[in-house]
Amino acid sequence: MIDREGERLLSRILPGAFVVCLTIGGKRYSSEQFAATLQEIFDRSVSNITFVIGGSLGLSPAAIGRADLKLSVSDMTLPHGLCRVVLLEQIYRAFKINSHEPYHK
Repeated sequence: MIDREGERLLSRILPGAFVVCLTIGGKRYSSEQFAATLQEIFDRSVSNITFVIGGSLGLSPAAIGRADLKLSVSDMTLPHGLCRVVLLEQIYRAFKINSHEPYHK
């Protein structure tokens, strides 16, 4: 089941995309570190970043192997919907940080 899901996820990734897999074993960043990391990726002229969130069983080894970056948003397990919201908020925060705009802390 996890391998089939991994195949479906991998089939949707565009060639040349920078892939960020969200996994509990991934690297943890502060908001400022995440913003700097995204800026470094953009500075390399990457035009497509794909964030991959696995199912309740996690991500397949093939999906994790495709990752250019393994990211953990928490040591706790989060449901898909909540993980998406947390990730989206951190991406928004990163853009605000990189634009030197104020953002509520």
